[in-house]
Parts: sequence; structure tokens; C-alpha cells
Amino acid sequence: MKKTEMNNFRLFILINFILIFFFLSCKKDISRSINDKETVRRIVILYTNDEHGWLEESETTNGAAKLMGIWRNVEKYTEDSLFLILSGGDMWTGPAISTWFKGQSMAEVMNAMNYRAAAIGNHEFDFKIEGLKERITNSNFPFLSANIREKETGEIADIAIPYIIEKINDVKVGIIGLTTTSTRYSAFPDYVKNFDFISYDEALEEIVPQVKENGAELLIVIGHICFSDMHELAETAANLGITLIGGGHCHELVNEKISGVSIIEAGSYMRNYAKVEILFDSIADTVVSIKQELHENQGGTPNPEIQSIVTYWQNQADAELSQVIGYVEEEISQNSDAMYNMVTDSWLFSYPKADISLTNRGGIRQSISAGDITKGTIIGVLPFSNDIIELELTGAQLIDCTDNLVVGGMTTISGYFLSDSTPIYDDTTYSVLTTDYLYIQPDSKFKTYDPDPYYTSLNYHQPTIDWIISHNTSINNPLDTYLDTIPRQ
Repeated sequence: MKKTEMNNFRLFILINFILIFFFLSCKKDISRSINDKETVRRIVILYTNDEHGWLEESETTNGAAKLMGIWRNVEKYTEDSLFLILSGGDMWTGPAISTWFKGQSMAEVMNAMNYRAAAIGNHEFDFKIEGLKERITNSNFPFLSANIREKETGEIADIAIPYIIEKINDVKVGIIGLTTTSTRYSAFPDYVKNFDFISYDEALEEIVPQVKENGAELLIVIGHICFSDMHELAETAANLGITLIGGGHCHELVNEKISGVSIIEAGSYMRNYAKVEILFDSIADTVVSIKQELHENQGGTPNPEIQSIVTYWQNQADAELSQVIGYVEEEISQNSDAMYNMVTDSWLFSYPKADISLTNRGGIRQSISAGDITKGTIIGVLPFSNDIIELELTGAQLIDCTDNLVVGGMTTISGYFLSDSTPIYDDTTYSVLTTDYLYIQPDSKFKTYDPDPYYTSLNYHQPTIDWIISHNTSINNPLDTYLDTIPRQ
């Protein structure tokens, strides 16, 4: 073989060797790419918070049935799949359809929507510990909180589970719950007197190692906590390897990433939901990507199963609460002087022995729509199990207690006067109505000034019902005529 032919032959062999090597390398890379894709798991979290019993469609929200319709038809949700439905707590207290039945209707709806866990919120205590335990029994999902502790022992409270581990698309997801530390006073204090609410950082630093030891690969927190709390907690969460914090309590719309931690909150009343899509490499044990979005509950077709449950409870509520007690031409806004004055004046109407009535704005929970007013309407406006108590206070003590409260029978404009313009004298004793909820608050001055109140046995909503009925209102005699819209503060 000639030298030139030999060189060409060698070159041919070399080129073929390079091509074979390149092919094998590409094949190996393709194989590795395919294998990598097989180790990446997709997890989709659908998240709501502060549902507050708004399961039915109304002017305020499109309700649970339409939300489930969106999840089924738009998000393509199916049970036993890659989806995880979670709540940030405060599930029940709100419209009469939920409040009147102490949350049983909301629990049934959330069961049917396949919620997998919920954080314990402050309003979960509204129906006392017995009511909370009853709802826990009714619910197919666990109630989570890692920071509610028994005062006597320091152990996790028996009403709470600190965390669960759910296997979603072959990934073990550790879900840890947190409850707002303000629950000690934002819930009825007597209902939570046996509990401490330790700091969020302390709770997570204690619980996260346990969750990891029990096999969790991906860590998320569902907390009944506001954005400011989540913001402060983000650095601790990042150091502990937590990927996501879901919030609640302040009814905010939040879609942020802080210190590498995704932070979400979905408003309230099922008007919105958060969607978080996570790609997780189960071999590398890392998050490949995370996409977080907020969506409105708009445009959904009612899911028949959920609508059937809602209709059942609507009928139950109507049977007990549908009695029309009045009529109003224009909406009475939740935060209006007309609303404040009506509520406080109605107390004095039902208990005329008293001179003054005081309540908090937070106890008035929704507006009254134009049209017929039912008993259920007022239960929705004043939904708590608060009772009215009578105190004996001097004028000086009364004035010291009126900050930030709604007043009846008096005004604080240009001085302190009774409704008949008589000055309130420092050394005169007055009969004052307020709620047992406000009286028992840890920082309450009421307890100091009158340690022996009289319990009237009146729920704080009943006088408003009675006052409206007394005016026999109708289209021809609307309630608007009887409302006092003049500010008192």
C-alpha cells in the first residue's frame, strides 16, 4: 500500500473512531437527559385562606362550587394526582349558612373539595374548644399548628397536629402549620386560656428536624400569619430548607419571593386562590423550579357535587333563618356610621336600663345589602358567640375606655356628652353595655374598673334583630328612614 493510501486509510479510521465516540457520547447524554426528566416530579398546590364560611355564591364571592369548577376544568385537578389543596385557616365564621351551624357546612364542603390540610386560625376557636374538636372530627383533613402549646406541659396542644407528610407524585411533602400568636387575644381569651402561642421561629426550628428525620423531601409551611410575619420568617425558613410559606389572617393578596422562599396569601372568602407549581428533582433532592400565581374565582362553572352540598345547607339555613325581618332601600355598609349607630343603639333599645353601649368594629363582619333583611342577614353581620354584659363605670373610667370603640348613647365629638347633650361627668356613675369578648381581653380596662359585671344573657346580635323588627319596615316604609347616619366620634 502506498504511503498516501496508508495515510488516507489512517485518516478514515480516525474519523470513524471520532464519529463513533461522538455518537456514543451523545447517546449517553440523551440517556442522561431522559433519566433526569424521569426524576423530576411536578407538584401543584392550590391554596386558599380565610374562607370564613363563604361557601355560597353572593355579591361578595362566587363561592365554593364555582371555585371547584375552575380547579376541575381550568387547572385540570383530579384526586390522587399531583395536586395538593391546602388552607391557611379561619374556615368557618362568617355568613349565617356557616356560622349558624358552627362551621359544619363549611367542613362538609371542604371535605368534598378534597382539602388535604388546614392551618388552625384564631377563628377556629369561635365555637369554644368543644366546637373546634367537633369540626376536627367532622373534617377529613388534619388541622395543623406547630406553635400551639399546652401551658402546663409545654407540649403540642391536643387540638393540633404540628405537621404531616403527604406523598404527592412520589415526593414526600412535609406540611407544617402555624397559628397567629395574636390568637391569645383575637380569639375569645377564655377559650384559649390553657394555651401558649410560641414564636414561629422557635416552633419551626424545633419541628423541621423532626419532619426531615421522618423522610420529608420538600418542606412547606401553611400559616395563619400575615405578610409582615412571613417576611420576618423568610430568612429562618430559608436556613431550614423550607420552600414555601402560605399565609392568612390579614386577608392580603401576596405573591412574593423573599430570601429564596416563595410567599403566598390568597385574600379571603374564596374570592381568589394561589397556585404554586413546583418541579422537584427527587434524586438530587432539590427544587428545579417554582412558579407561583394568584387567580380570581371568576368564570367558573359550578361543580355539581359541591353545588349540591351548598344547596342542602342553603335550604337548612333558610328553614331556620329565612324569616324576613325588614327592608332597606340602600346598602348599609359594614364600616358606616349608620351600621355602627344601629348596632349600638339596638343594645340600648333591648336593655333600656343602660346609658351607654360600646363595641368594637371587628365584631361587625359584613354589610347589609339593599332589599329584604332576614334573621340570617344579621347573623352574618354579627356572627360571634359574644354576649352583652353590663358594667358600672364612672364618667372618667368610661372616657378612658372609649378609644377605638363604637359608641351608643353618647358622643365624643367636641367633648363627651350623652345623646341628649348632657355632659358626661367624671364622678357620675353610668350603666355601660359591652361584650364579654372585650371585657376579658388581657389589656382590658373594663376588668379593672368593674371586676363584677352583670351578664345580661343577650347575644350581641339579638337586639339588632329585635330593633329592626320593631319598625315593621317594608318597601313603603324602608329601614333607611330610621337609621342615624351622624358620626359620634
